[in-house]
Amino acid sequence: MKIYTKTGDAGETSLFDGTRVGKDDARVAAYGDVDELQASIGVALAAGGLAEDLAGLIVGLQRDLFALGAQLADPRHKIAARVTKASAISDERIAELEQWIDRLEAELPPLRHFILAGGTPAGAALHLSRTVCRRAERHVIGLGADATEPVIRTYLNRLSDLLFVMARAANHRAGVPETKW
Repeated sequence: MKIYTKTGDAGETSLFDGTRVGKDDARVAAYGDVDELQASIGVALAAGGLAEDLAGLIVGLQRDLFALGAQLADPRHKIAARVTKASAISDERIAELEQWIDRLEAELPPLRHFILAGGTPAGAALHLSRTVCRRAERHVIGLGADATEPVIRTYLNRLSDLLFVMARAANHRAGVPETKW
């Protein structure tokens, strides 16, 4: 099978249910942002220097984001029944993200000021990923409340918090101080 299909040459793409839409469709933009987010946290992993727990967490988050993107690509909300990997986004998974946030925050000094993004290559990449996550969240919200499952919006909101704490933890563990704004 070839990587190119030529079906998108006219500026259209297919959603999971076969519907053809423009590549500038709001839903395509939303799952495109999620795809970019998945790749950006991969950059953080590739930057190296992350402890095993954070590296493992990133791989799990990448899997979550593939599932989330698949859910966004299905406007009829029927993907979970057909593709079990796509049902990974749940209230239980959000609770796991919250546990990670709490665990990582416990090892960090309290945040008493705004900080500038930066630090180690991995820490800086995680800060960047947080901003990509916020953009994805805005585009998902822009689809409207009925266009997605509420758990998707909650997941993205919690994930941006986790990415911020992961960036701080990566820098703290490496002994790189935060730059105050």
